[in-house]
Amino acid sequence: MSQTRYSAEFLKAMPKADLHLHLDGSLRPAGLIDMAKRSQIELPSYSVEGLYELVFKESYANLGDYLNGFQYTCAVLRDMENLEQAAYELALDNLAEGVNYIEVRFAPQLMMDLARGIDFDTVMHAANNGLARAKREYNQTPEVVAGDKPPFEYGLINCAMRMFGAKGFSPYYTELFQTLRDHEPKQVIKIAAMEMIRASIRLRDEEGLPIVGLDIAGQEMGYPAHDFKEVYEYAHQNFLLKTVHAGEAYGAESIFEALTKCYADRLGHGYSLFSPEMIQDPAIDNKAEYAQKLASFIADRRIAIEVCITSNLQTNPAIGSVANHNFKHMYANRLATVICTDNRLVSRTTVTREYELALSAVDVPLKRLKDMVAYGFKKNFFAGDYVQKRAYAKQVLEYFDRIVERHNIL
Repeated sequence: MSQTRYSAEFLKAMPKADLHLHLDGSLRPAGLIDMAKRSQIELPSYSVEGLYELVFKESYANLGDYLNGFQYTCAVLRDMENLEQAAYELALDNLAEGVNYIEVRFAPQLMMDLARGIDFDTVMHAANNGLARAKREYNQTPEVVAGDKPPFEYGLINCAMRMFGAKGFSPYYTELFQTLRDHEPKQVIKIAAMEMIRASIRLRDEEGLPIVGLDIAGQEMGYPAHDFKEVYEYAHQNFLLKTVHAGEAYGAESIFEALTKCYADRLGHGYSLFSPEMIQDPAIDNKAEYAQKLASFIADRRIAIEVCITSNLQTNPAIGSVANHNFKHMYANRLATVICTDNRLVSRTTVTREYELALSAVDVPLKRLKDMVAYGFKKNFFAGDYVQKRAYAKQVLEYFDRIVERHNIL
């Protein structure tokens, strides 16, 4: 247990960033109900309590159980009014708990429906409009204008899907499989990913949308990162930063592939880095040594890990409790860790709550807590240039010091 005590009020007040935040997993439950009624989407319950009991639980049996709720959130987000509302409300919910910077990620092709005129550009503008409205409103408040509080900033991370089927994932994916029916399924998946990244860079460069990064999401096992090497190379060559879901449900070799095949600037989850028993590559004889060398390599290069404690506990019940979570090993090995939520609705959590969990497992003195906060602003994929990013991080960390003083933290 942590010996250094920080109050919930302090953790809520201190500036924070969330760099691993899925839009389709982070709707307000009441908002989901309103959207479903408006779009005539059937839900298992039309009360918040009912949704918490039946879908968005405190604990899940397995990953499949955890992912069950996304069928409802993705369905409502194919309505562009709903998508804009969800993005707007997500920003407000973060601002309400002192989160000044977010990188919102989702798979645009899950929302696309060309038969209804909902193409890639339409989806991206809807999501951006909601976030931009929240930013505009917050940054005009007297405290921000006077410089007493740091402004709100955000970026968009677009996810390619590691896998999807010929039916049921989204209207776009279903139509793509029909159009490319003579291709192997993996070829169709890679074509979709390449289309997404080309469109992302076009919108960033031609229309100035703050699309700051690429991610691949979905099942790791059977769909390795190297399948998407060309997609990541294209992003790399066009100065788009890169994160990879790696080491969430597969061994450390998945993390190594993300770094060496996909030029990963950050790692999503990275949990298995300190679970050598999860390594399945028969060529790796000494698994513990491999994991330790890889951890040292990541620490030395200051590659940040997007840590999502509640999500890991829910998708992998065998972990048991936060005391058994590999965050303690990440901390002990001096890795750059950013405390994130993953899915605010599906995991029923907040950034403040994730900090409380992390600090209950590890004794973190104030200096290193400030380092952890700083990683969220120094390792983010800021939409401006590097000089602007440094100035913003400096402003946020000066605000952190003022919050420390205000709460008499020694």
